[in-house]
Amino acid sequence: MDRRLRRAPDAEWVLMYRLGLSRQRIADLVCAEPATVGYHLVIARRQDPGLEAAHHAAVATKACPSPTVLARMEEMIAWIMAEGRLPRDRSEDKGERSMARWLSERRREAAEGTLDPVYRDGLERVPGWEENHRAAADETRWRDRLAQLVDFRAEGNDWPRHHDFDSEREHTLGVWIHTPRYKHRRGDLDPEKVRLLDAAVPGWQTGRTRGRPPRT
Repeated sequence: MDRRLRRAPDAEWVLMYRLGLSRQRIADLVCAEPATVGYHLVIARRQDPGLEAAHHAAVATKACPSPTVLARMEEMIAWIMAEGRLPRDRSEDKGERSMARWLSERRREAAEGTLDPVYRDGLERVPGWEENHRAAADETRWRDRLAQLVDFRAEGNDWPRHHDFDSEREHTLGVWIHTPRYKHRRGDLDPEKVRLLDAAVPGWQTGRTRGRPPRT
């Protein structure tokens, strides 16, 4: 067992939490897993019922962002308004990548409940800034592949193969459907995706019957 787990709660981590640092921030600073830090904090809160209140009080009394930081935020908001989109973390422009990283940090703070009210009020002018756009893009791509599979089957084709395929289209769809099948067998597939697959392409879990001769 990990040494820290056997000696929980770690006094240093508890102090950092008392001073207003989030679980994720502590984990980053001490190079530990957030779940491990959380384990220690759960025990610490049981031992000290006032710890949580002290943490929130410390967060509330933190110094407001400096004028320089606020000016940077205003510049970024102006850029977003002018471009009509959020900055991309894979942009070729260094400045845009920097803005994307800044927004990502604010999203993390918002999710943890530690976002400074000044940032919250300023970013209210940017609709959708809290959304995880990469996750949204992945979801859109997933649904597009499902629609393509529906069309593929509607054309009278058997289930697409990721080996011994007849076309690149079949290969793409075969690779795609292999992933939810694998996740479903492991119990890791999102129930909503199971529902969508069951409704759109019944029989997706089984696929081709073993031993079936290839199409002619």
